[in-house]
Amino acid sequence: MRLLRAMTATRLALSAALRAPARLATRGRALHATSGLGAGCGGVFEDVTALVGNTPVVKISDKLSPPGVEVYAKCEYFNPLSSVKDRLAVAIIEDAEKRGELKPGMTVVEATSGNTGIAVAMVCAQRGYDCVICMAEPFSVERRKMMRMLGAKVIVTPKAGKGTGMVRKAEELCAKNGWFLCHQFETEANWKYHEATTGPEIVADFKAAGKTLTHWVTGYGTGGTFHGAGKAIIKAIPGVKIVLAEPEAAGLLASGIATERNADGSPKASHPAFAAHPIQGWTPDFIPKVLDDAPMAELMDELFPIPGDAAVATSKALAAKEGLLTGISGGGTMYAALETAKKAPPGSVILAMLPDTGERYLSTPLFADIEADMNDEELSIAKSTPSFQLIPGQEPVLAA
Repeated sequence: MRLLRAMTATRLALSAALRAPARLATRGRALHATSGLGAGCGGVFEDVTALVGNTPVVKISDKLSPPGVEVYAKCEYFNPLSSVKDRLAVAIIEDAEKRGELKPGMTVVEATSGNTGIAVAMVCAQRGYDCVICMAEPFSVERRKMMRMLGAKVIVTPKAGKGTGMVRKAEELCAKNGWFLCHQFETEANWKYHEATTGPEIVADFKAAGKTLTHWVTGYGTGGTFHGAGKAIIKAIPGVKIVLAEPEAAGLLASGIATERNADGSPKASHPAFAAHPIQGWTPDFIPKVLDDAPMAELMDELFPIPGDAAVATSKALAAKEGLLTGISGGGTMYAALETAKKAPPGSVILAMLPDTGERYLSTPLFADIEADMNDEELSIAKSTPSFQLIPGQEPVLAA
């Protein structure tokens, strides 16, 4: 194996140690994350996949958090390719290798909104597999470019086909060529990896901070985080409340209508409750089997509908007020967490998942009103001193 297994215990311990000061914010500003800088990582890593996991938990300040409660974010964009799907890619590839289903020289295929494709392309680049990704037309072009940068071939499917269309295309390609299909929406390796890593990380970090987690908030794409991490969290903290968010415009779970499935667990057709929504990575046009297999009665305390504009606005607020650059899905999850915080009992401790980085959304509604050129206020600042001015319609000024 290319992973340096012997370093795992050291990496876990050191990662926790370096992050511990950030969790102790209540003890004063001197105990912040930078106190660990200069210590290094305790060794070197065999390859990029060894960096997956152990993402930090960051407190949300009172600029956003309601009084009397504590709100935190688990920043999954600290994974090496900047999303929670790095975990999924490692889980699927390693599981397939162990079972002998994936062998050297084979081609790996997946249908994805982008983050899983980027993660799979990363692991394939490191392992030496060819990679083909099927992605529906509406998803951001920067995701396509990143996958191609990582050596993958990206097959773009028509918008009208929605998520089921890109899944069908991936299945066709594998059937014709004998390629390996990841089956992110169906494989147990997905949620089991979160049960073994994401959930225990959350439990350990709050235990180390001396805090009792009262609410955990997440959305769903495949349902792996909710299913797997949820099982681990509720086992360790039986009284915790779990809030599951989905787009208001695409309330598949809220509809109460089941997804019809093929023999392999994939969807037979698009879900009738699906409608287009801006929260990329969440809620495809079917209920994934990974989510459907979760023990809902045990895990979910509340299903929270997220308005698309609220998700975008909260993502922007996290960036502008907290310095946390997350995508629309992160904004949606945090919106649910902040709304939960408003009605939670005093002393509640609430954690929201931030699945990915805002840099994946440059061509989406998240950045629609953010200009590349200077606005009036910036032009006024530029003009306030005489040198190096670049004013539209005027000759550039280098020196007064």
